[in-house]
Amino acid sequence: MSTNRSANPANTTSQAAVDVTGTSSPADDTVPNLARQAAYLIEVAARAPSLHNTQPWRFKVGERAIELYADARRQLREDPAGREMLISCGAALYGLRLGVRSLGYQPEIDTLGYRPEAGTSSRRARPRPLARVRLGRAAPMTSDERKLLQAVPHRHTHRGPFEPGPLPAGLLTRLRDDVTAEGATLVVIDTEAARAKLAAILATWSRHQDLFPTSPAEIQSRAETSRWTRDAGSLARDGVPSHAFPAARGRDSGRLPQRDFDLGRGWGLLPAGGSPAQVTAILITSGDHEEDWLRAGQALQRLLLRAASRWVFANLQTEPLEAPATRSLIQYSLALPGWPQMLLQLGVARTTHPTARRPAADLT
Repeated sequence: MSTNRSANPANTTSQAAVDVTGTSSPADDTVPNLARQAAYLIEVAARAPSLHNTQPWRFKVGERAIELYADARRQLREDPAGREMLISCGAALYGLRLGVRSLGYQPEIDTLGYRPEAGTSSRRARPRPLARVRLGRAAPMTSDERKLLQAVPHRHTHRGPFEPGPLPAGLLTRLRDDVTAEGATLVVIDTEAARAKLAAILATWSRHQDLFPTSPAEIQSRAETSRWTRDAGSLARDGVPSHAFPAARGRDSGRLPQRDFDLGRGWGLLPAGGSPAQVTAILITSGDHEEDWLRAGQALQRLLLRAASRWVFANLQTEPLEAPATRSLIQYSLALPGWPQMLLQLGVARTTHPTARRPAADLT
């Protein structure tokens, strides 16, 4: 890699990232000390998406390896199995891999799994790493990988209007290939019959929420949404800020049902309406275990960065999949060849306002 400071990937992602130029050349005889690059690598990893922007990850840094952990203190009660938490951590793992590539090395990854001890809940389990990442053989970062790295700062979950018009030519095929390369599958809902089936299932799920607002599950969901949303004056570096959600819950035609982040408080600043997303898709995995969820997260972040590199962003929806019956019905009705892990809609947007992240020092 070039030692020119303007080409430094740390400068691409943030002014706060450390300078990696002295150690990023694969021609060096000495493998870099990862601890010296920790702030930069963790910053890239921590730009991953997470449910309610909870950022449920921690890192343990050594000279030769960085370990990724799930932070069960940030696990939501509506995610009792930790599925969504581990998808988020998988997305962070992909960012960590990408950061290592920017140093001029292939990452070597040991996926260790997240298995609470017998007789304990995931919240009380002894911390065990999800993955350990080390520097492998020297290999310059490709121009394609650099495009993904450059998309890291402005990738965000898009809950506002999209621009009219199709996705850039060839992008959807590339997104499918990216997801496949990570061991998952992107199923595009591209027929009227499939769209109608999915819309009917989600409408039934949404009506059930409206009919039973005092159910324990709904009360719990609203309480956690309230806890993790921020008003315009908040200085918090986690949670969903008011600029990232509309004041009214979206029920527009052609859009997935949206979570009500505002809860009638009038905090939301995003405009409602606008053109619907051009593509609706479901990210699926062949299995439904911890390693599959981690794999889904890596596929998701690779997809999102590829899309963001072309100014295409995703509206992510996991709330309907928290209901086991709805999740099973989606799988069965659409004849999916795997387990649905994420619903997403993709469209073009030329503005970006990423949400805040906790500093690297708080994540170790």
